[in-house]
Amino acid sequence: MRLVYLDNNATTAVAPEVLTAMLPYFGDLYGNPSSMHSFGGQVMEAVDKAREQLAELLHCEADEIVFTASGSEADNTAFWSALQAQPEKRHIISTRVEHPAVLNVCQYWEREGYHVTYLGVDEKCRLDLDEYREALSDDTALISIMFANNEVGNIFPIQTLAEMAHERGIVFHTDAVQAVGKIPIDLRHLPVDMLSLSGHKIHAPKGIGALYVRKGTRFRAFVRGGHQEKGRRAGTENVPYIVGLGMAAQLSREFMQMERVDVALLRDKLENGLLESIRDSRVNGDLENRLPNTSNISFKNVEGEAILLMLDRLGIAASSGSACTSGSLEPSHVLRAMGVPFNYAHGSIRLSLSRYTTDDDIDYVLREFPGVIETLRAISPFKD
Repeated sequence: MRLVYLDNNATTAVAPEVLTAMLPYFGDLYGNPSSMHSFGGQVMEAVDKAREQLAELLHCEADEIVFTASGSEADNTAFWSALQAQPEKRHIISTRVEHPAVLNVCQYWEREGYHVTYLGVDEKCRLDLDEYREALSDDTALISIMFANNEVGNIFPIQTLAEMAHERGIVFHTDAVQAVGKIPIDLRHLPVDMLSLSGHKIHAPKGIGALYVRKGTRFRAFVRGGHQEKGRRAGTENVPYIVGLGMAAQLSREFMQMERVDVALLRDKLENGLLESIRDSRVNGDLENRLPNTSNISFKNVEGEAILLMLDRLGIAASSGSACTSGSLEPSHVLRAMGVPFNYAHGSIRLSLSRYTTDDDIDYVLREFPGVIETLRAISPFKD
């Protein structure tokens, strides 16, 4: 059966070039990079090269990169470091639309006695800068706001938010898992203190991530043990995956323009085609300021899970904007924060493309998708 993969915000295919770069480190080049002998030294050279490749993508210094096992670990490390380095401060600022990798961390620290301000968003998932400004205080230890939203694709004004934080001497972290590799990020001019990323969102394998830590930022290790990563993250380096992340970063630089232009054109073709062929449909988010590969569309009076099941039978992989929780359907926390009407929020689908998405893929989806909605509406218990 044909597969059209439109769930790239969940994970991406490992690029062939990435796999090729990784393979030697599963075989002949198996040395421990921390060893004193030359056999391990040549492996450390590969780790150093990967760090340089990632630094070139982010426009930062190589020694500002700390490799982790995931974006979630990078987020947790950022929180731990900022809070442990400032034990006298007990306030955190984040948003209501963060990924669970940040939201659940905020909730953990709330249980530990911290006060967390969750900023709201408007109907287009945009932040209110006045609300943000009012939330800043001398007790604020950390601000963690995502670079781009994983569900609707909104790009947040990180430059402005970080500058406002620094005016008050507050540490600023951004979860950039969805943004890295898709849009330019220049850390020479973007005043964030820490930035998280994940390899499997940019065609590297699952199980590798990184945390950028700006020079001069007070840092406390989250994973303790050996001296790896200059004492910032213990554990023998996962060399094949680090090499893979480095190659993926290099490819991201090469394909950045394609991601921003060609992939966006395919997304618009898909989005416009669905809106034109399916009544009572709407796009969620800020259409003027979003990732080039992401479209979140709601279809009135249809359940998102039912759409996914029927698409899956057609070989189309996508994500729903709602999730089944405790036996009852709850719209996503992002769409609820945006105030998307209930009868639309339940029928929300996220379609996320990559550089491997083709015109033929989009044509196939546009042929098949309207029939899915027509069938489901005919049997839907929801009525106008």
